Formats: sequence, C-alpha cells, structure tokens
Amino acid sequence: MLDEGVPGETIDAAARDFGMPMGPIELADMVGLDICWAVGQELAKPGMPIPKRLQANIEAKRLGKKSGQGFYTWVKGKPRKSSGSGSVDLKPLADRLVIPALNEAVACLREKIVTDADLCDAGVIFGTGFAPHRGGPISAIRERGKESWLKTMAELRAKHGERFEPDTGWDAIPA
Repeated sequence: MLDEGVPGETIDAAARDFGMPMGPIELADMVGLDICWAVGQELAKPGMPIPKRLQANIEAKRLGKKSGQGFYTWVKGKPRKSSGSGSVDLKPLADRLVIPALNEAVACLREKIVTDADLCDAGVIFGTGFAPHRGGPISAIRERGKESWLKTMAELRAKHGERFEPDTGWDAIPA
C-alpha cells in the first residue's frame, strides 16, 4: 500500500482501527527495516516483489528507529507522524491488512499445524498481537461471516492479484 501512495500513518491508523495494538509501518520501523527485509525473504511466496519503499530505505541505510529514520523520522524514541488519516475509509485498508493473516490461519487449520480453531486464535493473538477483542483470525471470520470475507478476497484478488487467493481450507470453515 505504501508503494501505491497510501501514507504510512493511514495504514497504521487502519490497523489500529481494526484493533491491532500498533500499525505495521511503525512496527517495521521499530523492529528494523533490515530485519523486516530478511524475514520477508524467508517468508515471501515465489514471485512476490520487495516493496519499493522498503528497498529504497534499506539502500539509503534508513533502517527505522535504530538509525533515526525509516518510514518515519524518530525523535527521542518516538515516530514523528502527520496528524490523522483524513477522510479515508479505513475499513477497506484494514481488510487488505488482515486478510493475509486470516488466510494463513485457515491454512494452518487445513494443514493441521494446529488442532483446532481456538488454539489457532490464541496462538495468533499471543504470538503476533492480532486484535485481541476480535477473538483471533478464525473468530473474526465467523463474526463477520465467511461469505463476506470471501467476497472481499475475490474483489481484492481481481484488483491486486494472487496474494488474495483464498486457501482451500476456507471450504471447511462453517458459514
């Protein structure tokens, strides 16, 4: 989304609006963009491009909080951000942010990496900080409805490509 011109502050606001404790842009800066790049190399699916803004920051040695500059400028340990997200509808941005986590949670159930949905939800909440009040990714699917999420995924897939292809495990999630 950064490469599409969506401001980092807006992306972070969408994540917080969904219930995440922190947005992904600020989190990346805190972790270190070099670390994010290395982890991304391990986890990326074949053909998935490195975000241009991330690559540009790394090439310029703007590694986030530890260098004082990344996606944000850091002053006294705090990111300097513009105020607010304007009049942007944050829900569609939040959907784009969380759908990959939902899809991976569904895949974990299908692959029997976890034995049941409750364990999956707990693992994602405690392991990644997924919005706790949503009950975890499988609970979020059930709350909003599988068909609603699949419709959104189809729209996003048509616009943004294969990364929004639903895992085959969605068939096993109750409607």
